[in-house]
Amino acid sequence: MKTAIFHNYMDNIGGAEIVGLTLARELKAPIYTTNIDYEKIRKMGFPDVKLISIGKIPLNAPFRQQLALWKFRRLDLKNKYDFYIIDGDWAMSGAVNNHPNLWYVHSPIREIWDAYKYTRNNMVPAPLRGIFDLWVKCNRYLNKKYTEKVDKLVCNSNNTKNRLKKFLNKEAKVINPPIETSKFHYRKNGNFWLSVNRLLPPKRVEMQINAFRKMPHEKLVIVGSYEQSRNFLKYTAYLKSIKPRNVEITSWVDSKELIELYANCKGFIATAMDEDFGMTPIEAMASGKPVIACNEGGYKETVINNITGKLIGGITEEKLIKAVKEMNKELEKQPEKYKKGCIKRAKEFDTKVFIKKMKGEIER
Repeated sequence: MKTAIFHNYMDNIGGAEIVGLTLARELKAPIYTTNIDYEKIRKMGFPDVKLISIGKIPLNAPFRQQLALWKFRRLDLKNKYDFYIIDGDWAMSGAVNNHPNLWYVHSPIREIWDAYKYTRNNMVPAPLRGIFDLWVKCNRYLNKKYTEKVDKLVCNSNNTKNRLKKFLNKEAKVINPPIETSKFHYRKNGNFWLSVNRLLPPKRVEMQINAFRKMPHEKLVIVGSYEQSRNFLKYTAYLKSIKPRNVEITSWVDSKELIELYANCKGFIATAMDEDFGMTPIEAMASGKPVIACNEGGYKETVINNITGKLIGGITEEKLIKAVKEMNKELEKQPEKYKKGCIKRAKEFDTKVFIKKMKGEIER
């Protein structure tokens, strides 16, 4: 079956983009997108995926999102393919002209739905909040309208499934994202903790930095991806300005280097606010490393408390410090305490499982 994949933009590679790239590689399908950073895609291990730009868009919100939505709304491939997979929130307008289709939902657009209040109060300047409200109202209407053009709905987690029902009144089948577990390995319990995130405020990376400032004998390595937009650059600059000497922030490491960081770290830290799913904790578990995560969102569906790590309810800096110290003591007594359970759990999310289920949906 000849398949094409739609994704908003490919100039900042995070979990959603990895899903699209994995689908493209496994299904031998091209990705239609807007902005493309070929070097970042190569670094993440997808040099052979075919990418087709439907036109460049600005770097900054809201023009970035709005133009992506408009370009995909106009995209009409006139039955060039047998099936279309929409892997992105702002690309979902591509469902209007391209059928049969499936929308793989990472989340309904967060800034207009579940994270509307947070975005408005924390990321939009006060003088612009009235305009932001009008923008949200318009895009809620369009989001609902275009969703009616989707033929099949699949989502990444029960957390996202619940959002789809609440905000768009749609049911979806859950197929968890792919993790190439065979690429990861355990080498040793090293002398540092690892955190891998997009550098945006909802990831609460500053909480990690502030916690480790109070633990000067512990080291934290943060691998952060970010775009060249104002919001990304502003937050990244803020994080770099507050980090103590025992915290290192690095960006855009290639896949081999990232795998070695997982293999050699002590454990993994995840603090994202109500994460849609969260692929990086599973990558850590595939490396035999325990995860300390907030007891929210997708983390509740992947991390098994006291088996593959620790879930923290109502996370704060102090609670994070307590969890790190407790896990340190456990690992000093039993360095491989979590290894077997983590690796076993990660295999449940393997790429082979994902592709088999996705092919079943496409062919059904």
